[in-house]
Amino acid sequence: MDALGYYNGTWGSLDDMTVPMNDRACFFGDGVYDAAICYRKTIYLLDRHVDRFFNSAGLLEINLGFSKEHLKAILNEMTAKVDHDEVLVYWQVSRGTARRNHAFPDGPSNLWIMIKAAVVADLSKKIKLITMEDTRFLHCNIKTINLIPGVIASQRAKEAEAHEAVFHRGNIVTECAHSNVHILKNGTFITHPADRYILKGIARGHLVQVCGDIGVPVEEREFTLDELFDADEALVSSTSTFGLGVDCIDDRPVGGRAPELLKKIQDALMADFSRATGYAKQP
Repeated sequence: MDALGYYNGTWGSLDDMTVPMNDRACFFGDGVYDAAICYRKTIYLLDRHVDRFFNSAGLLEINLGFSKEHLKAILNEMTAKVDHDEVLVYWQVSRGTARRNHAFPDGPSNLWIMIKAAVVADLSKKIKLITMEDTRFLHCNIKTINLIPGVIASQRAKEAEAHEAVFHRGNIVTECAHSNVHILKNGTFITHPADRYILKGIARGHLVQVCGDIGVPVEEREFTLDELFDADEALVSSTSTFGLGVDCIDDRPVGGRAPELLKKIQDALMADFSRATGYAKQP
């Protein structure tokens, strides 16, 4: 199968799947989600993604009605049905199905899964970013399916022929539309603390761990737009990109002053992915 869809136990071709109009995802975006990269049926960092998913659901008081082990078993079972070696495994839960009413309904939650082809990022390529004021709400730590600010920011980035949009609140950099953003300065990896203003990215946390493993000092603190533009290197991380270097922000050149350190970190990230999944870069 090329791409798979799943809804509450029913699965099939992604393009043929349907859901009830009364699903609360449709009217309220009332749900949470997570996603992981998968290579040859091995879902990378699955335990961490599932833990975050359950945390997001708990923060929104969504009663999932299933265990972590049950969810992982379903995800692995569905992944095995897709023919591609490299896929994105996405899953979400909505609060349930009921006629439109703002208050919580009775009844079970709804589990959605989508699996489609995805390409593991080429970390040798650098990317372009733009910046935007962060006007989102104050629960960015919850991976809710309410993503309109990110959608608009991603469109602005597309129009600017950029990879991502970097959000900032005043002069403080928070995160990107669908990534975390970090800097390297004087040999130190600096990333915004995992508070309510950013999503605690799995790739972000893995970057912090990998930096520790290879002896790169880490600071989890706020940093400014001025620091971003003056960084030795800037990089963004997400489930499928791990840690992409940046060479341009708002049409201004950025980074390029610590290429050996950036490559050392990227090599360590890819080595871990290869150990976990057997991934080998294709010629």
